[in-house]
Amino acid sequence: MTDPNRPSDDAVKPAPTGEPVVSKPYIMPDDPEEGSNEALTKELAEARDKVLRTLAEMENLRQRTRREVADSKTYGITGFARDILDIADNLQRALDAIPPEAKETADPGLKAFIEGVELTERSLLNSLEKNGVKKFDPSGEKFDPNFQQAMYEVPDPSVPSGTVVQVVQAGFTIGERVLRPALVAVSKGGAKAAPAGDATN
Repeated sequence: MTDPNRPSDDAVKPAPTGEPVVSKPYIMPDDPEEGSNEALTKELAEARDKVLRTLAEMENLRQRTRREVADSKTYGITGFARDILDIADNLQRALDAIPPEAKETADPGLKAFIEGVELTERSLLNSLEKNGVKKFDPSGEKFDPNFQQAMYEVPDPSVPSGTVVQVVQAGFTIGERVLRPALVAVSKGGAKAAPAGDATN
């Protein structure tokens, strides 16, 4: 039995127009869109730039760490070395307190004692030098405020003005730094010291 209200099959079909009906092609989601080549190239350039920056930062960090480790090895004992310098100074003062005549005429027991103090001082200075701490004595050199501290001036026209004529206390360096400047007396009144690079005819 047929329903009179139901449209017939002929009514559903569109009338032929003479042109074939073409549906739009389906684009897969992972297919590249137009202009995506430029976007990928830009993204690649940004990623490459980030990688290069990261590598440069890591190299800088590696070099800085290497420098800090080397500095800590060289200068890590600075505080300890400063404390030891007091012992070296006291040994030197003990030797300076003995007059030269007394050293020559001393009995064998006193001579052995003096030699023991000298040996102890040499041993201490050698141990410091093995650890990068070196003693320097600027006698006769031109005064250098980077390595010496002037305590007073001595009128001495026989030497150029600004020359170290007496060392009150020896100086010490650690690595390339000054651990303790030398305490010195500087001449005044003589001819001015010639600069290091000048040659006189």
